[in-house]
Amino acid sequence: MSMPNDSGRRDFLKKAVAASTVTIAPGVILHTMNAEAEPRTQPVTDKVRWGMLIDTTKCADGCKDCVEACNKENGLDLVNKPEGASDELWERQRPHWIRQVKLKDNMTGRVTNLPMMCQHCEFPPCVDVCPTGASFKRADGIVMVDRHICIGCRYCMMACPYKARSFIHAEVAEKLTHAPRGKGCVEACNLCVHRLDNGQTTTACQDACKHQAIVFGDLKDPESPVSKALKKYPSVQIRADLKLNTGVRYTNI
Repeated sequence: MSMPNDSGRRDFLKKAVAASTVTIAPGVILHTMNAEAEPRTQPVTDKVRWGMLIDTTKCADGCKDCVEACNKENGLDLVNKPEGASDELWERQRPHWIRQVKLKDNMTGRVTNLPMMCQHCEFPPCVDVCPTGASFKRADGIVMVDRHICIGCRYCMMACPYKARSFIHAEVAEKLTHAPRGKGCVEACNLCVHRLDNGQTTTACQDACKHQAIVFGDLKDPESPVSKALKKYPSVQIRADLKLNTGVRYTNI
């Protein structure tokens, strides 16, 4: 049998990598990256700060596209209700990386819809209170949880003014390799860090938003779409009074 030439090998590898999700064993799902993306080869630096701007006027009432995309991207849709748990209890305890929030202006009565996730603060309270260092902020501004050293004390959940973190209450049967989770750990939005570290430049919620309400990118790059949008439109931080300098901003609130 003749061996394939180099071109044939490359085509084969591209097709193999193009598969997005493959189950390789019970409870273990291999999640692969886009064939065109390149894995990170350099350390994370503070020359980049990832963040996003969300236009609330484009957030349609009842739309769940960003939430569903986040759940699928990070394996939250694989987490099942524990046996014997009531629907009410499960709704309170199930992990959410994005919550749909309604804000009402008491003066005008205007109601604003917006997605609420980890705000990736420059000065994150969750990091300050963590006794083990499991909550930490990367040099590029992404706030994360190291599940290997999280002891489940939930101090970070109490400290977060955005209620952005979830606690895993039960054993997890299935998980994605890039988003492992287990009973007794805290987790939250990490701006699809697995994508960024593999050369991609968008988040799942941004890609899924058919209303183009989410602009994501490097806040330190003046030519990035998010920086240009922040210059063009007035924006606010949720709980700006806390002076946390959030990486997620909102416009038209």
